[in-house]
Amino acid sequence: MNWYSIMGLVSSFVLAGPILLILTLGLARYRSFPILLLYYCSVLAYNLITEKYIPVSFTVEQNWGFINNLADAPMLILFLSYFSPSKIFTQRLKLVAVSFILFEAIVISIVGFNLDAITIIIGPGLLIVCGLCLFFFIRHTKQAIENRKATGKALIVTSLLFGYGCYFFIYLMYYVFKAQNDANGVPNEQYVNDTFLVFFISTSLSAFLMCIGLVVEQKRIRKLKELMVTRKELSSLYTETKRAVPLRTAMLDFDREQWN
Repeated sequence: MNWYSIMGLVSSFVLAGPILLILTLGLARYRSFPILLLYYCSVLAYNLITEKYIPVSFTVEQNWGFINNLADAPMLILFLSYFSPSKIFTQRLKLVAVSFILFEAIVISIVGFNLDAITIIIGPGLLIVCGLCLFFFIRHTKQAIENRKATGKALIVTSLLFGYGCYFFIYLMYYVFKAQNDANGVPNEQYVNDTFLVFFISTSLSAFLMCIGLVVEQKRIRKLKELMVTRKELSSLYTETKRAVPLRTAMLDFDREQWN
């Protein structure tokens, strides 16, 4: 077994981590985390198919790869709405996701469902996801350092930024510059394996960091839910009481906290 096969197996195990954590930590129904769950299930399935742990025909493997690449950007854009600072920003992200799906449909209708269409589509998708990840990375890292909050969000978006930064580099080398082809345009098998090795390593590191981020973020979510319950209990206790100033403290400001 070579390094390519070893890292393919390792990445499959690590990719299962976010899936199990989302399910066991109760995040599968929380806001946009179901989309992240679907994303990791799709990536893990493709990983197992390419490594021949799930035996399928070449046509099925190729089509699954195409579909996986088409779904990547829209799913990540929708998931990133979790980091949105406002409802208006969330609506804009949803609009971007829908617009990108329309862009994919137009490209496929013109070029066809093939590698050329995927090459055209992947680039803009990676740029959009990397740009959004960079924006949220700066925002939440600053919050984590200055205010000691949003650490989980900072870790999650860091994992995505790292992973998709590596994927963009692979895209340039493999799809744009076609560095894997020799002078006659024939793919070099060793270079292809090396490219997949880089993909497996970056995917493993990204998924591992995601696991840490999910654990930290779940603790924050649990505290917010506890504060929300406390707020409701206090509200019910003081329903009959007249006050000049509404009961609203910074500690129980759940509505504001959920956007940070």
